[in-house]
Amino acid sequence: MTAPPVTAQPVQAIHVQGLEKSYKKLRALRGVDFDVARGSIFALLGSNGAGKTTVVKILSTLLKADAGTATVAGFDVAAQPGCVRESISLTGQFAAVDGILTGRENLVLMARLRHLKDAAPIAADLLARFQLTDAAGRRVSTYSGGMRRRLDIAMSLIGNAPVIFLDEPTTGLDPQSRLEVWNSVRQLAGQGSTVLLTTQNLDEAEQLADRIAILHQGRIIANGALAELKQLFPPAKVEYVEKQPTLEDIFLAITGNDRTDSAAGTDGTDN
Repeated sequence: MTAPPVTAQPVQAIHVQGLEKSYKKLRALRGVDFDVARGSIFALLGSNGAGKTTVVKILSTLLKADAGTATVAGFDVAAQPGCVRESISLTGQFAAVDGILTGRENLVLMARLRHLKDAAPIAADLLARFQLTDAAGRRVSTYSGGMRRRLDIAMSLIGNAPVIFLDEPTTGLDPQSRLEVWNSVRQLAGQGSTVLLTTQNLDEAEQLADRIAILHQGRIIANGALAELKQLFPPAKVEYVEKQPTLEDIFLAITGNDRTDSAAGTDGTDN
């Protein structure tokens, strides 16, 4: 008997082409295109209202695009939403953990809600991976902001989704907590996960991402590795010493240093 053909995994974990989305008269996305390679960290960088959260909502099947196509883990987000949901995890801008429960109880509860066997070992493994074992028996209400965020990311990983969406994961965190989350994101990519990260934090994109796409007024206006983006602008000479452009220099030059036109969210909540 001939064995069934093995379907090759797509090289791109995420493929987006021509995405458009409007909220009444406001055009949030105006033809967005990008690809995310498997096992990479991809940063979608933009100011408030640029359309970052709208992109994530469409890719995670929470919102329908007006036009364009997108695939996640090889599945069409419009035609195969169930398959997409089984292939992703999503962490929003605010930690969705129960402060009354302990860290361990939050993880066990999530594993049981996903009908997984051996919930306790799954929780123990994630607590160890995110350096939360010592705090596992404490109520989450006693956790620092960084610890709550790491627990939130750990909960989203239950089920081993190959594609992970992190929508501004360090919003409102202090510098130390931000570093803790950054280390957690690096661990995810190091273990083979594909991470799409939205952020307003230029340093965050520069520190974490393999590739960076700048989203401005609903369009991708630059996309590449940090080194490629730096090549768009020649280094300045200060007292005969070349000064390489920072990501902030690149971002402000490309967007025209105009933040006022995107100060309001596209739907009152989008970033």
